[in-house]
Amino acid sequence: MLSNATKYAITAVLYLTNNANKNEKIGAKQIAEELEIPAPFLAKTMQELTKKGIISSIKGPHGGFYLSKTNKEKTIFDIIASIDNADKFNNCYLGQSECDESNPCVVHHLYAPFKNKLIKKLKTKTISEMAAEHKSNKNFFKII
Repeated sequence: MLSNATKYAITAVLYLTNNANKNEKIGAKQIAEELEIPAPFLAKTMQELTKKGIISSIKGPHGGFYLSKTNKEKTIFDIIASIDNADKFNNCYLGQSECDESNPCVVHHLYAPFKNKLIKKLKTKTISEMAAEHKSNKNFFKII
């Protein structure tokens, strides 16, 4: 459901949250190597995240990316919306052009509660909270 760009963005932001700060910034190349993501693709994604205020960056020889306190209060949904069209969450699971409560597809009533719960969690869970859960689980994931 999410594009690779969005998956890379979420992974990179979580990585930054747990490994960088204003005094210890990390470059896109290092993040790409660590996460096994194509460097040019990630660099472009990181620039987009910076423009949208999801992450912070400083240019120059000692520059790189990090998350400020304000950045960490953004949500995973903010990351998704900055890279992808978040309207995809409103689309029918089966791809029908018209699917809603009054005109449901055959799986609408099975899928809608799950979708609504997921969207609520993505919109309320901050990057900081998600990174803490990620770190405490000791699961470091890479995009396949």
